[in-house]
Amino acid sequence: MPVPIRNHDIAELRRLDLAHHLPAQTDYKLQQELGGSRIITRADGVYIHDGDGHQILDGMAGLWCVNVGYGRQELAQAAYDQMLELPYYNTFFKTASPPPIRLAAKIAEKMGGQLSHVFFNSSGSEANDTVFRLARHYWKLKGQPQRKIFISRWNAYHGSTVAGVSMGGMKHMHVQGDLPIAGVEHVMQPYGFGDGFGEDPAAFRDRAVRAIEDKILEVGPENVAAFIGEPVQGAGGVIIPPDGYWPAVEAVCRKYGILLVCDEVICGFGRLGQWFGHQHYGIKPDMIAMAKGLSSGYLPISAVGVADFIVEEMREKGGDFIHGFTYSGHPTCAAVALKNIEIIEREGLVERTRDDTGPYLAKALATLNDHPLVGETRSLGLIGAVEIVREKGTNHRFLDKEGEAGPVVRDLCIENGLMVRAIRDSIVCCPPLIITHAEIDAMVAIMRKALDAAEPVLRGLKADPAS
Repeated sequence: MPVPIRNHDIAELRRLDLAHHLPAQTDYKLQQELGGSRIITRADGVYIHDGDGHQILDGMAGLWCVNVGYGRQELAQAAYDQMLELPYYNTFFKTASPPPIRLAAKIAEKMGGQLSHVFFNSSGSEANDTVFRLARHYWKLKGQPQRKIFISRWNAYHGSTVAGVSMGGMKHMHVQGDLPIAGVEHVMQPYGFGDGFGEDPAAFRDRAVRAIEDKILEVGPENVAAFIGEPVQGAGGVIIPPDGYWPAVEAVCRKYGILLVCDEVICGFGRLGQWFGHQHYGIKPDMIAMAKGLSSGYLPISAVGVADFIVEEMREKGGDFIHGFTYSGHPTCAAVALKNIEIIEREGLVERTRDDTGPYLAKALATLNDHPLVGETRSLGLIGAVEIVREKGTNHRFLDKEGEAGPVVRDLCIENGLMVRAIRDSIVCCPPLIITHAEIDAMVAIMRKALDAAEPVLRGLKADPAS
C-alpha cells in the first residue's frame, strides 16, 4: 500500500528554509526576497507537485536525472529490502558487498569493449574528481609523472568540487575560490549557434578540433594527461557538437597518446538514445564518469568506468590507489541502481528514446522555429534547447548580452506548469525517459505560450543605444 502523503505546513517550511537551509547554487539574497524556496512535496510519473497545489510537468527530470520517472515502488522496495539485509558497509579494508559487485558487472556489460572496471562514488562531481586523480596516478605509474594537464572546453560543467570546477569551463564558477587549479587548460566549445554562427559546419568542426590539438602542442603533448568532455554539454546549454567532431577528437587523443575521458553524468543511461552518449558518437573513451540516470536520482550514486589497460598497470605495479569515499560502493544505493537498470531494460526506454520519443521531441520543438523569439531549436534523444534571439535569422541577444531573456521565458514556463531551465538565453529541457507524445506536446505548447507572453516584455526592455 502506498504511504499516505503527509499534510505539510508550507508556511512553516518556508520559515525554516530561510532560517536554517542553504539550498545549492542559490542567490541567498534573492531566496530571502522571495520569502523562501518553492517547496516540492511529491511527484508521480513526469509531474512534480508543490506545496501551493500546483502540478508541474518536470521537463528537467529533476536535475537531468529522473530517467524512469517518479513514484517507482520497485525502487523503494529495493532500498527497503537491502536496508534490512545490509544497509551500509564500506569498500575499504579489502571488503565489498554483493550489490556494488553485481552493479559493476552490469555497468561493464553496458559499457562494453575495454571498459570493464568500475569505481563507485556518490555524485558526478566525485566521479570526475576520481577521473582527475586516477589519470594522474596512471601516468605516474607509467613513469611519466609530468603528464598532469587536463584539457577541457570553456562552458563545460564537470561538477562542483575543486577539481570538478577547475576542469569545467564556467568562468563565473572559477571566480569563486580562485580557480581553476594549476594543470587545467581550456579550449573553445563546439557551440555552432554561439561560436560558429553562419560558419560552414564542417569548417567549424575542424576549427574546434584544431583548437584541442593546438592546445596540446602549446603545453607539450608529453605533459598532457587527458582530454575530458561531455558527449553533449548539458549545463552548458545542450551544446550538440557538429557531425564528425567526436571521432576527430578521439583521433587527436590517439595521435598524442592522451587519455580520452567522456563525462556521461547527463548523457548516460539512455538520454541520447544509447546506454552511453559516447556510443551514439561511435568512439571508445578510456574512462567515463556517470551518475544521475544510474539510479534515476532515487539515491545518490556515481561511478567511473575504467579501461582494462589502466587497471592492468595498477595491478602490475601494485600499491594502494589512495582514494575513495565513505559511501563508495554503498550497498543500498547500488541495489537501487541495479533495479533502475532492470526497469530501463524491461521497458525498453533506451530504444524508445532512440526510435520514438527522441525523434518526436525533435519534431515538436521544431514547430517553435516560426516564433519571432526563436533562433534555433535543437535536440538529441530526450535533451533539447530553444535559443531565444532578438532578431530572427541572427544570434543577437536582447541588450546584446546573454542571459537577459532566458530567465524571463523560464519563469513564464514554470508559471504555466512546466519546469525548464534557463541557461543564458536558451531554454533547455531533459524530461524523464517515460514521457509520452501527449506530454511532449503539452511541454512544447507551454513553451510557446511562455514565448508569446515573454515577447512584449522583452521588446519593452530598453534597447542598447549601440545596437
